[in-house]
Amino acid sequence: MDNVISVILGGGRGTRLYPLTKERSKPAVPLAGKYRIIDIPISNCLNSYLNKIYVLTQFNSASLHRHITRAYKFDNFSKGFIEILAANQTIESMDWYQGTADAVRQNLRFFNQPNIDLVLILSGDQLYRMNYQEIIKEHIRTGAEVTVSAIPAERTQAEHLGILKVDEQGRIIDFSEKPKDEKIIDAFSVSPSVFDRHGIKAGDRTLLASMGIYIFNLDVLNTILKETRKSDFGKEIIPDIIKKRRVCAYFFDGYWEDIGTIKSFYEANLKLGSPSPSFDLYDEKAPIYTNPLFLPGSLINSCKISHSIISDGCFINDAEIQNCVIGIRSIIGKNTRIQNSIIMGADYYESASHIRANRFKKIPNIGIGDNSCIEGAIIDKNVHIGENVTIKNANNIEQLDAENYMIRDHIVIVPKGSVIPSNTAI
Repeated sequence: MDNVISVILGGGRGTRLYPLTKERSKPAVPLAGKYRIIDIPISNCLNSYLNKIYVLTQFNSASLHRHITRAYKFDNFSKGFIEILAANQTIESMDWYQGTADAVRQNLRFFNQPNIDLVLILSGDQLYRMNYQEIIKEHIRTGAEVTVSAIPAERTQAEHLGILKVDEQGRIIDFSEKPKDEKIIDAFSVSPSVFDRHGIKAGDRTLLASMGIYIFNLDVLNTILKETRKSDFGKEIIPDIIKKRRVCAYFFDGYWEDIGTIKSFYEANLKLGSPSPSFDLYDEKAPIYTNPLFLPGSLINSCKISHSIISDGCFINDAEIQNCVIGIRSIIGKNTRIQNSIIMGADYYESASHIRANRFKKIPNIGIGDNSCIEGAIIDKNVHIGENVTIKNANNIEQLDAENYMIRDHIVIVPKGSVIPSNTAI
């Protein structure tokens, strides 16, 4: 694995995850109570013995940089590293990254190192566990110049994904981005024998979708990006090169979820607290790494909790919590009921002086006050919620922008640092 460099794309403006991306980049958004989204691809790399990692960042990247530098350190005797490449002006380019391919193009000088043959390109907003050694072995076995990781998909998913057409050997011969025409979808249906050859029981999954994970031969990547100024791998580069280059598919049949939208992020998080989660956080052979915060265990008194994740450092008193993810340092008051919600917690505990200042300003303390009810919501970090507060989309509104909360995909979102006074009903 010493001849492979991993490149994790930090994402663009993150508009689909707004307002969670109001003050942070997509990969820095908290996940599963104690992690960040960026921990997923980094952990996959480290568990695959790939320890030469670059993270390309651009928007709202301060918290992401801080998290990476604190969480991931290599000793002096290791060849491994994780380096952040933020968008910046150079003699060659005065522009910010225009897309995934343009971000890689602007940083090729860092990847062109002695004894490097392959570049693994990853997304920073997906939830999955993969041993990248397997895709690398398949790339070498097939003699591919480019390999695209692909997952079986149903017809109903076609309009949300990039769909691949492959021959009997798994070589990609056509590509369609989010097709809606039934005739096009029919033309991209995969033969059952192709799935069988790769040990996949397809069932109703008749299509093959790109996962946004690519392996490039380094010399091929250099040539492709210098021959064209196109800026995106999925929409432009891959469809353009399949007729000129040997581009093969790697068939993946595990759990994979793009969590780049509010709805997908919300649903994927809540599934983690189910009795049999599709994504297993407790796999000892492939752990998810993050910044160790050295927080104490949570203090829980007289509570009823089911199908939920409770993170470190919480204070929860006489509360009912069902199907939730409760983040670090969460403080939840008495007789409070929380259901189908993500509570991201806090970055710090308030000091006595902070609490006195809050009382003087008539601002609730960080956390959730007594006798409150929260259903179907995402409460971002450092939010002040008072007593007798109700947060629930009772009118089933799909989208709304209010002063201190928003609704996206029917989910109520309270942005980071917001204040919800006591006796408020949302």
